[in-house]
Amino acid sequence: MDIRKLDLNLLVVLEAIHAEGNLTRAAHRLHLSQPALSHALARLRVALDDPLFIRLGNRMVPTPRTQRLMGPLHEALGLITEGIQEGARFDAASSRQEFTLGLRDVFEATALPGLLTVMAREAPDVRLASVRVDRRELESDLVDGRLDVALDVLLPLSDDIRRAPASQDRLIVVARAGHPGIQRSRLSIESYLAAQHVLVSSRRRGPGFEDQELARLGHRRQIVLRCQHYFAACRVVAETDYLLTMPAQYAALANAGLGNRLLEMPVPIPAMDVYLYWHESRETDPANRWLRERLLKLFANRRA
Repeated sequence: MDIRKLDLNLLVVLEAIHAEGNLTRAAHRLHLSQPALSHALARLRVALDDPLFIRLGNRMVPTPRTQRLMGPLHEALGLITEGIQEGARFDAASSRQEFTLGLRDVFEATALPGLLTVMAREAPDVRLASVRVDRRELESDLVDGRLDVALDVLLPLSDDIRRAPASQDRLIVVARAGHPGIQRSRLSIESYLAAQHVLVSSRRRGPGFEDQELARLGHRRQIVLRCQHYFAACRVVAETDYLLTMPAQYAALANAGLGNRLLEMPVPIPAMDVYLYWHESRETDPANRWLRERLLKLFANRRA
């Protein structure tokens, strides 16, 4: 038979009659009237083309067909019940859930180590997948469930996408030790603009955040290399006279061991605000809420 045509509530009736062995007790168990239960049993008998139970006195004795059904039915109803209960709570210690996070390399380096430390302690069997996402597709990926959460700068997304401020990071300048255009510990705007620059961007063209802010102040720098990742850019800077402007938190990590100098920006540029994003459909989901709380706490502890 085509199970799509079967009212699956009738299977709950079947299981209750089998468990109680009596129509009156089964009706009481399901909070139904006895006529309603008898009607449901009649529908099920027609659907399965079997009497299902034979009345012997006050007892309802299952037919061989019913006996064969009960094993798979108990298992199926148990799995459904377990799934519903699991959806209402999240036991981090026993969960084997996999979360997908939309992260750029900056946030992978600054967020993942701390998050994995928390997981090792609280959720040892939970798994993570960090993926790079085109900002034009970020909203649809959150809507469709391809992403559980994402970390990024402030973006013009719809109200269906919830957000919470996660962190704030200032921009600094990276230069190789011994750069001929930088003789002091402070970098002048003249030296900054006279140098050649590396821009890190996921886009093929267009200005970076720092270029927009420099233009607002009436400045323009010369970009000779555009690349995708800050770590690669730091390696380039270590072997050239190019300058790189990047977030300070990641700069300390990416330049460890390279010997590059980390210098303050020569002009005031606003800090970059970083937000945690998720879709409104996951607002009350216990698993998603657990993940969001852990990420936001990590960033809050850094600010403290």
